[in-house]
Amino acid sequence: MAKKKTSSPWTIGYERFEPAEEGLREALCTLGNGYFGTRGAAYELVASKIHYPGTYIAGLYNRLATNVAGRTIVNEDFVNCPNWIFLTFKIGDEDWFYPSTVRILSYRQQLDMHKGVLSRRVRFQTKKGKKTLVETRRIVSMDDPHCGAFEYIITPENYSDLITVRTMLDGTVLNAGVERYRQLNSKHWKPLSLGRFDKNGAYLSMRTTQSKIEVAQASMIRLFSANREKRITTKSLMKGKERIGQEFRFVARAGHSYNIEKTTYIYTSRDEGISKPIAPAIESAKGLQRFGCLLDKHQQAWEELWDKVDIKIDGHNFTQRTFRFHMFHLLQTASLHNSKIDAGLPARGLHGEAYRGHIFWDSVYAMAFYDFHFPKISRALIKYRHRRLPKAREYAKDKGYSGAMFPWQSGSSGREETQIVHLNPMSGKWGPDHSSNQRHVSFAIAYNVWKHWERTRDHNFLYRNGAELFLSIAHFCSSLTKYEPKDKRYHTKGVMGPDEFHEKLPSSRKAGLKDNAYTNIMVVWILRKAKEVISALPDGQRERIKNKLKLTDKELTRWEDITEKMKIIVDSRGIIAQFDGYFSLQELDWEGYRSEYGNIHRMDRILKAEGESPDAYKVSKQADVLMAFYLLSLSDMKDIFHGLGYHFDKSMLRKNYNYYVQRTSHGSTLSKVVHCYISQLLGKPQEAWRWYLEVLKSDIHDTQGGTTPEGIHMGVMGGSIDMMFRGFCGLSFREDRVVINPDLPKKIQKVKFKFLYKDRWVWLTVTKNQITIFIQGIRGLTLGLPVEINDKLHYFPLEKVHKISVKSKRKK
Repeated sequence: MAKKKTSSPWTIGYERFEPAEEGLREALCTLGNGYFGTRGAAYELVASKIHYPGTYIAGLYNRLATNVAGRTIVNEDFVNCPNWIFLTFKIGDEDWFYPSTVRILSYRQQLDMHKGVLSRRVRFQTKKGKKTLVETRRIVSMDDPHCGAFEYIITPENYSDLITVRTMLDGTVLNAGVERYRQLNSKHWKPLSLGRFDKNGAYLSMRTTQSKIEVAQASMIRLFSANREKRITTKSLMKGKERIGQEFRFVARAGHSYNIEKTTYIYTSRDEGISKPIAPAIESAKGLQRFGCLLDKHQQAWEELWDKVDIKIDGHNFTQRTFRFHMFHLLQTASLHNSKIDAGLPARGLHGEAYRGHIFWDSVYAMAFYDFHFPKISRALIKYRHRRLPKAREYAKDKGYSGAMFPWQSGSSGREETQIVHLNPMSGKWGPDHSSNQRHVSFAIAYNVWKHWERTRDHNFLYRNGAELFLSIAHFCSSLTKYEPKDKRYHTKGVMGPDEFHEKLPSSRKAGLKDNAYTNIMVVWILRKAKEVISALPDGQRERIKNKLKLTDKELTRWEDITEKMKIIVDSRGIIAQFDGYFSLQELDWEGYRSEYGNIHRMDRILKAEGESPDAYKVSKQADVLMAFYLLSLSDMKDIFHGLGYHFDKSMLRKNYNYYVQRTSHGSTLSKVVHCYISQLLGKPQEAWRWYLEVLKSDIHDTQGGTTPEGIHMGVMGGSIDMMFRGFCGLSFREDRVVINPDLPKKIQKVKFKFLYKDRWVWLTVTKNQITIFIQGIRGLTLGLPVEINDKLHYFPLEKVHKISVKSKRKK
């Protein structure tokens, strides 16, 4: 990577302009507010091989058809919206300023995560020797979700001359940010209208071709010098009805600075209470707020967010900075504004077009962060799923199941958006895609519902959304199983586990696997928890939901029977089979492939390019069996196995970790999160720390070699925070109490943060030998909070500081 300056734990900085790194920087420096996000691209360029200035609005999708391999396929894309940031200038009769075509004398780009500001400082020299300083600051307002703004300051150093400025709202954009999708149709917009308002305002209105969503942008351009506004007259530059540009000129004097401010407001016809977005966009732009005023409000909003979420880590600067980097992007993707937005948590954020902006299961890794600080955001993400219950019921019925089965990839409507063919970039060939058989996405949703209830005890949530969602998925889980009299066990078939490499047995023509262990374990866990969900409901609510979901006594009895008779395949060594037939697969020559290919994260693509199939080998993309140990406590696992009549002890965790870690290529960043947590559980601190550094480096160093420029990875970012909470600080909840069993890495001396538990704030500081805890009092509640620390129960009075000595688990 290009050299980074890392003096502040709040900033990410770059000291050189590196065209080859621009794609990665654009993703990492994306600014967003939950409503929309804009990549950290340079102002002066449109999309090219170097730059990709994308803007994405949460929940805005459009479908297009393409002929691929002799068939017509339809893909729903996360639409790249009109580019509002374009601005460049030229000096006299010289060329327009582009960073890649001038001699750069100095360069500094910085992302300030505390303030939510992207800044850049460039000194350059033209072919005629004219030196200019350009300083910019950009925000996507966390105060006003519809507002984006920047200031662009030009300072001539050794000349006075006429400067011409050009800016535009550009609706000619395509979805071209992911190379492997470029064979697909990508033009999602049709123009509606464009024009000018007041003297220096411009607007552009476009509509998506299939989803018929109107997006309106209105911007105002102003010029200041010595803090006084200079009168400018802009002329229009148009390209059909898809692009409106503005151009103006002014005489610049050497040593004087000229501040151009552009403020843009974005509205859509999806917005609450808005059908014609052009009017509120123009009206907002007419407000004529200075950039400094917008910046102050924006920074105040970020200050309030950081006051709740910041986690202070002493002893390891890289961890502290990257931790804040991850929290920053989590909050930019799903913020408090999401309570008014019908959108889920895109796997790649509002940062790019990878996975077409679809919603997968990544929230299972990130939800703890939102639950602990902003349960309102968690509820908004869960409500995205609840609104799509009818579609999930329809999907289940179409596939022969009961209840609600959610799609592996979800977008606007909740229908299955997973592609039916997939391009292998190694072979250049299209092949069938069976990943829609990943039924476990529904398990993740149920898990999120349960954990939100466990952490908040929000009864209104449970009654209004949570119980119906959870029990609908439980009903699906029941229908996914089939009882076989031969072994008197329930079985599942036709599924794909989290591994993703294995689609079927080598000898089978039909996609799908039998008795995937993760699937069967999670089915049992959900059905066991369903009993607790039902019990938590008041009598009236209980009967209403049971009647609505048609949960008869016979069905509930079946649920109970499944929790006692589900099949899990365990061999004599205590190794849990990933699926029925797994132990008969061939071993892979791992060292041979590493020697030949170096990076073997995507062994599936390598094998298929060689004419082989991963179905034939013991090779996993990511944790599958081990995923159950990541989500469920050892106590949960023990109860599940013993309830089924199987032996279980802690040694099985070690045995299965040692077995599967050798057979996993870690083709997903999520895999390292799981292995990190399990290493910690096993008391392998050095191994856990190595995994954790890999987790932290995943995006900021683009360790998968080119995936991050297409969009950051929400799951791994959320997982890094979950690992700090659950793994290193040992924070969990059990029945009516907070549980803390800390085991900090050697490199980390202290962790300090606060979290919400049952609507009260708890401040927690963890060191190697002491825990400090302070619990917020709530009017009308005087009882202390039960806290279990290293297996000892304490009752801490509220509004007092409590210090508890703990013994380090590290060997001296």
